[in-house]
Amino acid sequence: MAFHNRICRITITFALIPWLMFQPHVSSSQDKVNLSLYYESLCPYCADFIVNQLVKVLETDLGSIVNLRLVPWGNTQIAPNSSWICQHGTDECQLNTVEACAIKVWSNLEMNFKFISCVERLHLENRHSSWQSCFASTGLSQSPIENCYNNGLGYRVRTKVVALIC
Repeated sequence: MAFHNRICRITITFALIPWLMFQPHVSSSQDKVNLSLYYESLCPYCADFIVNQLVKVLETDLGSIVNLRLVPWGNTQIAPNSSWICQHGTDECQLNTVEACAIKVWSNLEMNFKFISCVERLHLENRHSSWQSCFASTGLSQSPIENCYNNGLGYRVRTKVVALIC
């Protein structure tokens, strides 16, 4: 069931991007299309979509008509003891939280997407454990993300997402 839901979300998103490309230009932020992408770190399909497809939204005028919300949650389950069980293990849980921190700390989509797409690109290159190199390659500061992650804010941000989903 979770796999089917993920495929549906990705399929809907793939269908929505071409549709958006042919819509007339919208001048009001109220008229923007809301697009939420629920994804998971370390998922090769999500990483490929973010790095090779979704980036096109930001590189074209599509970004001006879309309110894009990234939600690094994916196929995470909540155990009876309230801990998280991530499909791709503890590294996925860590990177989902790091990416939630990036979204929280850098509310500007261009900034947080630059970092997230770097992390996801590393996964496609089988180098996800080098994710901290994305700070240097993007020119973004590591300390706000470390603070968010270490003080539990990233966990709380992701927990809020669960409340919104359920």
